[in-house]
Amino acid sequence: MASMNLVVLVGRVVGPPELRYTPGGKGVAQFTIAVDRTRGGKNGQEKETDFIPIVAWERLAEICNEYLTKGKLISIQGSLRTRTYETQDGQKRKAFEVVASDMQMLSSGDRGGSSEGGYRASGGGQQQRAGGGGGSSNPPSGWGSDSGFGADDLSVDEIPF
Repeated sequence: MASMNLVVLVGRVVGPPELRYTPGGKGVAQFTIAVDRTRGGKNGQEKETDFIPIVAWERLAEICNEYLTKGKLISIQGSLRTRTYETQDGQKRKAFEVVASDMQMLSSGDRGGSSEGGYRASGGGQQQRAGGGGGSSNPPSGWGSDSGFGADDLSVDEIPF
């Protein structure tokens, strides 16, 4: 039986990405986005916010580090990953995170709702302009989602956080 692991999120960046490099030289950025959801409540719908940890690798990590700021509305596409680790006092814990394969900037981050148009990482290292509006800066060449990262490419010991 086939399986699928695909996550698509739209939310606001909580804080600037933290960019680090593995001993092998691979860039990895970690940041969090706030995603709103609604559920039934007294008035029919009550808003709640989930804070989702995002991890981006290699060139996408560098792009996220350079262009993402607190409050910027973005779309993330990737896959859900789990990691198991042990705390200093010996307790086993699980961490859930989204490993990004695509990122698109949807606003300038001022919560005013203005569309930036943004850029979308696409396969083959090509840039694709998304939508209208004019972002003030263009991402560097080589932006792409083909990071080459796979589960067998990296051990948990190489993750710098």
